[in-house]
Amino acid sequence: MFGFLVRRLLSAIPVLFVVSVVTFLIMWIVPGDVTAELAGPDATPQQVEQLRRLLGLDQPLFGRALIWYRSLLHGDLGQSYLLNRSVSEAVFERLPVTLSLAGLALVLSVLMGMLLGIFAAIRHNTWADQGAMTLALLGLSLPDFWFGLVLIFFFGVQLGWLPTGGFVPIAESFTGWLVSMTLPALTLAFTQMGVIARMTRSSMLDVIGQDYVRTARAKGMPFRVVIFKHALLNALVPIVTVIGVMTGVLLGGAVVIESVFSLPGVGRLIIGAIQRRDFPIIQGGLLITAATFVFVNIAVDVLYGWLDPRVRDDR
Repeated sequence: MFGFLVRRLLSAIPVLFVVSVVTFLIMWIVPGDVTAELAGPDATPQQVEQLRRLLGLDQPLFGRALIWYRSLLHGDLGQSYLLNRSVSEAVFERLPVTLSLAGLALVLSVLMGMLLGIFAAIRHNTWADQGAMTLALLGLSLPDFWFGLVLIFFFGVQLGWLPTGGFVPIAESFTGWLVSMTLPALTLAFTQMGVIARMTRSSMLDVIGQDYVRTARAKGMPFRVVIFKHALLNALVPIVTVIGVMTGVLLGGAVVIESVFSLPGVGRLIIGAIQRRDFPIIQGGLLITAATFVFVNIAVDVLYGWLDPRVRDDR
């Protein structure tokens, strides 16, 4: 298992390098100049040029890349043009909001999706199966931002049960955090629940037809023991794989949902930086988000190897 983990960690290095290169090139190729906004509308061309030299924007693209990678090797993501603080501080200050949103949404989507998929599998080819898969398809089809607005209207505006925005840190109050994150997490979870539900149903149908499941039922074991202990455990491998891929979708979806629910997360920070051409924030935020996704997938690969030793090769 140790060799398996080391190989996965080493494979993350070229992935992160490619992500950093693509992010850097996109940021510096797109039109727009942050110096015009920093200098103000009354600035003279000489003042704008002086600011460009101060920020190092007068150098060629290759020179800027060397400076950025040199700083990156020392753990320095640079300095924000507009926030007057380091990129690391700005991103890591907001990262817990994004991770807590994606994490809670992942838990909810897995729980709802697996229960829905198991229910559909044990009621195969019945109206209950068709209804469960219709609900899963509905979740896959709805735009998350639209579904979030619907939840805000009904549960926040009409019923007044839940807040329509804002964030309470979990360190201050777990209950307050849970209440503030319920609607955004449900929005993300419902749109991804269908993937888990369909994969769970498919895997469970394959496993339920196996000889060892029929033998367990023939021995008179309780139905719930057969389903949750014998069938579900053996159907988990493809489900875990889907969960790893879905983590990236949830992190990406958090960018939109943070704006809909006014959450002070990394996604909202990146959107604000894009609007104002604050390139260091964009680069640092995207790189940290990509690194989070990569390491979550490494954890999923390790779990995959633990569930199915055939995928490991420690020789």
